[in-house]
Amino acid sequence: MNNYNFIKVASASPLTNVTDIEFNINNIKKCINSSVEKGCKLIVFPELSITSYTCADLFCSQLLLDKSIDAVKSLCDFSINKDILIAVGAPLKYNSCLYNCAYIIFEGKILGIIPKSYIPNYTEFYEKRWFTEGLGLINKEVHFTFQGNIPFGTNLIFTYNDFKFGFEVCEDVWVTIPPSSYLSLMGANIISNLSASNELVSKAEYRKELIKNQSARCMAAYIYSSTGVFESSTDLVFSGHLITCENGTILNENTRFQRENQIQTSILDIDRLNNERLKNVSFRDNSKFIPFETHEIKFSFKNTDCKTFDRFVDKHPFVPSNETKRELHCREIFNIQTSGLAKRISHTHLNTAVIGISGGLDSTLALLVIVKTFDILKLPKENIITVTMPGFGTTDRTYNNAVNLCKMLGTKFREINIVPACLQHFKDINHPAEKFDVTYENVQARERTQILMDIANKEGGLVIGTGDLSEVALGWSTYNGDHMSMYGVNCSVPKTLVRYLVSYVAQKEVSKEISDILMDILDTPVSPELLPKDKDGKIAQKTEDIVGPYELHDFFLYHFIRNSTKPGKILFLAYHAFKDDYDKDTINKWFDKFIKRFFTQQFKRSAIPDGPKVGSVSLSPRGDWRMPSDASYNLWIQNS
Repeated sequence: MNNYNFIKVASASPLTNVTDIEFNINNIKKCINSSVEKGCKLIVFPELSITSYTCADLFCSQLLLDKSIDAVKSLCDFSINKDILIAVGAPLKYNSCLYNCAYIIFEGKILGIIPKSYIPNYTEFYEKRWFTEGLGLINKEVHFTFQGNIPFGTNLIFTYNDFKFGFEVCEDVWVTIPPSSYLSLMGANIISNLSASNELVSKAEYRKELIKNQSARCMAAYIYSSTGVFESSTDLVFSGHLITCENGTILNENTRFQRENQIQTSILDIDRLNNERLKNVSFRDNSKFIPFETHEIKFSFKNTDCKTFDRFVDKHPFVPSNETKRELHCREIFNIQTSGLAKRISHTHLNTAVIGISGGLDSTLALLVIVKTFDILKLPKENIITVTMPGFGTTDRTYNNAVNLCKMLGTKFREINIVPACLQHFKDINHPAEKFDVTYENVQARERTQILMDIANKEGGLVIGTGDLSEVALGWSTYNGDHMSMYGVNCSVPKTLVRYLVSYVAQKEVSKEISDILMDILDTPVSPELLPKDKDGKIAQKTEDIVGPYELHDFFLYHFIRNSTKPGKILFLAYHAFKDDYDKDTINKWFDKFIKRFFTQQFKRSAIPDGPKVGSVSLSPRGDWRMPSDASYNLWIQNS
């Protein structure tokens, strides 16, 4: 399997006995074997895991220190032909000082040793009694009887192709400027922390947020491994906390306080991290302030293929899967939309809004935003002019929902049938009324937009656009028809999220009567209703039959724009995410459609109206997305 720069890693908290090095090293080896079987390429053990963390004054024992180095040698021998990078904690006596270190082992050798930069000596911590801080220690070498010239310092980066590993130890991440901040600026995209963090009430939650936020600041993966419950309980208890984060997202977290060897695996997406850094100018600027030169240590994995791909791939990346988080997400977006519109109304001193209402999802959401905005500005609802404009394909269901919703919300409602005007226009341009082509459809869209614009001029109001992000991406709009407005409140809300926003309002913001209408709108197939309805009076033109499922297009859009993912990798992720919904041929078909429409419809995006950005993906030509209207899509089609 082509790994697409994925890599599988493990964090481990093995069983330990205080000072029982043989017992400890046997459990460390068991964890390594298990991780190798699972296809992991990195395993991170806790701080001082070879000796255990709570040895106290026994760290001054020459016997303990000698046996600890013997155990390191044993691990080196054990690592031969394992093809896994091992980060293990042990003390190091160097120049009459004792250092708390991370030993990095690969294929029989110690690649480098990283000392703990910051030694805590407050509250329950008393480490300076035994250990010396490694802060500023760079470009040193350590020599053992079994291996010499081992790089020793805090500036070590271990590199294989695009995978760049950096390591810090426990307290290092708790300080104002963690070593991992410098390591990331030096190129490390996978940071590991060998830790021994005791438990107190609420400390685990704080620790988790700390790791999560540091991974976000560093735009890196962050693997955290802490020692477990078999450390000395004389004064403290440890829990074996394991956390893996990727750029601010928690990929995996274990259940703490376990009484057996704990191994947690995760698959990291290095392309995603590298692309995030590539786009972030501030990250590049910050790298000018690295206080020392990088010592890069190169090594080679035999391969980095994941034996099994068990990374969670969200089929709806724009929509939080957690219900509580999704509700907060919807409330925040709704507030952004209303605040943006409120500013525009206040600035123009035009206290009237004009909107076309079809009985579909997008115009419904836009209307709900307008109503909320007018509440905020304390403007009368009669200043919201809602216009329904039935045409050749309007069904009773959408018509009735549009009429009832507008009236129940207290807006000034108008109905203008566009059929006579369109028939006249067909005559004017010599187009057969029975020819159901793109001209037939676009005449209706432009007639509706003309009506709205002229009403706005007449009433001194703003035409509020209804098109969503998915339509903007696909160019699913009529140029200078529904493509145009005076402010587009939905312009960066994808279709998959529009549903949840309308559902949120239905459940949290309105009366039961209005909620019932909204729920029926949610249940209505998405359609522009530009072609005549069927013999039963129902919708004959369904958008997703023409352009494809919006959930697929939103998935493609997110990975294409947010992560600049290559076509082959987008398809690989889609196969995994939608394996129970679509076969590969179907996904391939709609991906080709997405790419072709995205590229050929850029000219519409270059001329879209103002509107608020609400999420990490936006296609505004004034903000997030600048693209030539005549760029070729061949490269993306050929490499999909």
